[in-house]
Amino acid sequence: MAKQQTQSRLPIGAAIFFALMIFIGAYFAFNAVQGKFGLLRRVQVNAELQDQMSERDRLQAEVDQMANLTRRLSDNYLDLDLLDERARDVLGLARGDDAIIR
Repeated sequence: MAKQQTQSRLPIGAAIFFALMIFIGAYFAFNAVQGKFGLLRRVQVNAELQDQMSERDRLQAEVDQMANLTRRLSDNYLDLDLLDERARDVLGLARGDDAIIR
C-alpha cells in the first residue's frame, strides 16, 4: 500500500487572518512609539514642559523683583536711596559733587 502524503497547509482564510493580525499589531506598535500620543511625543512634551517651567521660574523671579522695587517706592514704604537711584537713571540727573565716568 502506498503512503498517502498529507500536506499541512493553512487554509487561505487563516493565512489572511494571521497577516491581518500582524499588520494590526505592527500598526499599533508604530503608533505607540511614533504616533500622536506615542513615546517619542511624550519625551518631546516632557522636554517642552521643563523648558516652560524654567521660563516660568525666571519670569516669577522677575515679577518678585519688580514687586519688591514697587513696594520700596510706594507711599507706605519709601526707600530714598532707591528713589534717588531711579531719578538719576531715568532723568539723567547728577549732583554737583558726583564724579561721572564715561
